[in-house]
Amino acid sequence: MVQRGWTDRFAAFWARFVKRLDVFIPAPLLHGAPLELSRARMVVALALCSFGGSMVFTGLLQFTPYAWSLGGPSALSGVFFLGVLVLLRWRASPRLPALWLCLFLWASILTTALSLDMLAMSTHAASVLVPVMAVYLMGWRLGLFMSVLCALTPLVFFPLATAQPGLSAMEWSMGIFTAVFIAFGWAVTSLFLTFRTEAHATIEQTRRTLHENEGELSSLIESTDDVVCSLDLEGRLLTANQSAKQYFQRIFGGDIPPGAFIFRDLSPERQERWKERLERAREGHRLKEDVSLPALGDRGQMIDLELTVSPVWGELGEVLKLTVFGRDVTERKAAEARLSELHRGLVDASRQAGMAEVATGVLHNVGNTLNSVNVSAGIVSERIRGLRVSSLEKAVQLLRENEARLGAFLTEDPRGRQLPAYLEALTTQLTQDKEAVLAELQALCDGVDHIRVVVGMQQQYARFSGVVEEVSLPELIDGAVRLQSASFGKAGIELRREYAAVPPVWVDRHKLLQILLNLLSNARHAVKESGRPDGCLTIRVVPASPGRMCIIVSDNGVGIAPEHVPLLFTHGFTTKKDGHGFGLHTSALAAEELGGALSCESAGRGQGATFTLEVPVRKEEAREEGSVAR
Repeated sequence: MVQRGWTDRFAAFWARFVKRLDVFIPAPLLHGAPLELSRARMVVALALCSFGGSMVFTGLLQFTPYAWSLGGPSALSGVFFLGVLVLLRWRASPRLPALWLCLFLWASILTTALSLDMLAMSTHAASVLVPVMAVYLMGWRLGLFMSVLCALTPLVFFPLATAQPGLSAMEWSMGIFTAVFIAFGWAVTSLFLTFRTEAHATIEQTRRTLHENEGELSSLIESTDDVVCSLDLEGRLLTANQSAKQYFQRIFGGDIPPGAFIFRDLSPERQERWKERLERAREGHRLKEDVSLPALGDRGQMIDLELTVSPVWGELGEVLKLTVFGRDVTERKAAEARLSELHRGLVDASRQAGMAEVATGVLHNVGNTLNSVNVSAGIVSERIRGLRVSSLEKAVQLLRENEARLGAFLTEDPRGRQLPAYLEALTTQLTQDKEAVLAELQALCDGVDHIRVVVGMQQQYARFSGVVEEVSLPELIDGAVRLQSASFGKAGIELRREYAAVPPVWVDRHKLLQILLNLLSNARHAVKESGRPDGCLTIRVVPASPGRMCIIVSDNGVGIAPEHVPLLFTHGFTTKKDGHGFGLHTSALAAEELGGALSCESAGRGQGATFTLEVPVRKEEAREEGSVAR
């Protein structure tokens, strides 16, 4: 602890000392390149040290025989060193003051060696120090110049100035060694300066790049309307963009100063919750939270923010700080609320429209069935009126008139002998009429039952789908044909049935019957409208793709125009004069609910039409596809 305290105090002292040196440096150098500033500071430090050394050396010489021979030059060199400081003050570059400083140092070394007549003074360590300083302060070229001067001093300048006949072997060796060390010092310092310059250039380029990136990032952050904040690990604010400051004003009524807890103005409970979230962010988790805060000055208005807290990672994988991004979603949530309300209204309207559409379809299908019911009822009425009940009444009256002599009447009277045969023939006829009436009554009951089921389907709309049961397609088609047979017979339309050997299918019987009745009714109208004497309708059952069956209803009626084919199953579209456009639409929907599909083909007007109904075979497929259709 003591050692650390001493080094800290020395570092503080040295920083203050270096700062004091800047009083001798002009403003252009203070704000210039870092390398030039360091050279200028080195010139100031060397000039002051050289001045101080000259003054101390001059003082010490007063107690030696060299007080006058060396004291004067030493004091004069001190004045020259102060002149270097003055020259530096008025220069924008430290190179010229550095050159003067190095020349004065070299001259001081040479003067001292000559005054003392000692070659060793020119080979002193200072002789190597001057070239090293010259390379650092002025570059390798001027450094080479100073190195040559210092290297020639013991070998050339000193012998010439002292007029000695020659140097001894020892002196030559000292001079050569000095020159070699000076050259070595120049080379090492030049390499160091080159590497340092390259490193400084790289650092400077990196600094400029970082500055540019910082500027771009700052511009990007400031140009967004979102909240962007930087926090320390305790949630204290470091920096914030202008948008964040505006939200601070709107929500908290003032700015949050750097270093303050960003959620300090929230309630204590919410502060604790946010501290827990920040703790998770410090552990490396990215958090996303929707918050609603009241806006000051706006009565009842809430500001909805979508906040994201992200950790900022260091090189060693540690979390250094936190970044908060906030997006104002107030308008979006209000729009979502309005959209949800509109959607609910649309759903209600669609439900009502769907109910109306279903009701219309029900009426249409009931109307188709009622036509068959009316025909069957008419046939039953005609059959009942045509029954030979009056003949039976006459026979009964004849028996009553001859009740007293019934045996003789039956054996002797010609009328009586014919009566048993007559009753037998009458019984046979009545039996046939009864069977025909019962068949029509069964068709009538089937039609009424279908009406009941169709109405029940409307009542169960939006709650349950029809019951899926095993159905024989030929039997169901025959039932549909039976309901419409009278209408086809009156119109003179030939019915052909072509059934392949197909397995039963699992469908909603009444829904499929509804589709078939509608297709048969449309085909009957198409053939009747064409006026063809050879009107024909063909119903075929064939296998389709694996697991599916096709019911194909073809007619040679009026046909369908090509431009009308894509519109056939559209709600409200019809080609009939008295049609409403509900039948095929509801049939297509019913086919989808069965898990199948209804399609149409026609070569054009007068070419007839073919409707294909595809249904699934298996129960699971029927239920699954029916649920998807719903």
